[in-house]
Amino acid sequence: MQAEQEDRFQEFVRARWSRLVRTAYLLTGDVHHAEDLTQTALAKAYRSWRRISRSDNPEAYVRRMLVSCNSDRFRKRRVTEALTAAPPERAGRDEGAVRVEERGSLLAGLAQLPPKQRAVVVLRYWEDLSEAEVADVLGCSPGTVKSQASKGLAKLRMYPGLAADRTVSGGRGQGQGPRGQGHSHVPIQDQVQGGSR
Repeated sequence: MQAEQEDRFQEFVRARWSRLVRTAYLLTGDVHHAEDLTQTALAKAYRSWRRISRSDNPEAYVRRMLVSCNSDRFRKRRVTEALTAAPPERAGRDEGAVRVEERGSLLAGLAQLPPKQRAVVVLRYWEDLSEAEVADVLGCSPGTVKSQASKGLAKLRMYPGLAADRTVSGGRGQGQGPRGQGHSHVPIQDQVQGGSR
């Protein structure tokens, strides 16, 4: 690879690393797997960087590689993931602790989804991609994205701690709940979207 291309690749990695690892974490449920997955996808991207860098959206191309590498991981061996349902006990239940518990429940719920449903939910609601963009990343039709998103959200609604009508702190449309605290009833897709804000 020429020095100019090498510099552009390094610049891309510095600018996108955190975002790609975050997406990989949501796909894998484990920070170490996420970093490995991101490195694997970037190693593949490096070999084709001349072509990828000429595309309209190199990040979308690498994201597609990330999802593909994760799918390969599931094909090669059945991966069992055990996320804790709740963080260790704390002295008080401040808003930060509640948010950590909510995030823990969300990540545990995502870990229970089949890989394709999880990828659709993460890309559609966390990464805020359109149905067409998700379909492009996953190599499927927009109809498949709609159906997988619907099934994935339905499963998340059934997951303990992620009921659709539960009171969630933060999120969109924050209202005044009991005792003047800011709480609102937030649908599950908004809980998922809340992670990227």
